[in-house]
Amino acid sequence: MEKLYTTKATATGGRNGHITSTDGLLDIDVRIPQSMGGPKGDHLNPETLFAGGYAACFDSALGLISRLEKVDVGTTHVTAEVSIGKTDNGGFALEVTLEVEIPGVDHAKAVELVNKAHAVCPYSNATRGNIQVNLIVK
Repeated sequence: MEKLYTTKATATGGRNGHITSTDGLLDIDVRIPQSMGGPKGDHLNPETLFAGGYAACFDSALGLISRLEKVDVGTTHVTAEVSIGKTDNGGFALEVTLEVEIPGVDHAKAVELVNKAHAVCPYSNATRGNIQVNLIVK
């Protein structure tokens, strides 16, 4: 792989801790979600961070494919829903649903663009074969 960019972050305290990036842009507390036994209230957690990163990355991949194919898609929206759950062997796994809105094209073309974006998105490539990723084109 030809590296184009590298970043680095450090977590201390796990899911009830703090995350900082070496560039100082990320400096946040994370907490276990309440549904998993964490404290009441709204708190950031690793799944929220992953959802935001995947949605942004996938939307960029969609933009790349649209430009390469010279398709005017308008303003696209990608929403990533990330779930964590227990596996049969006592571990944990993630599942992602990506809901994609492409207002500028018909549904069949939108599905084609989403599938091509899924083939080039780094998050999709990192998760392929490892976790369930569901694509929904609205």
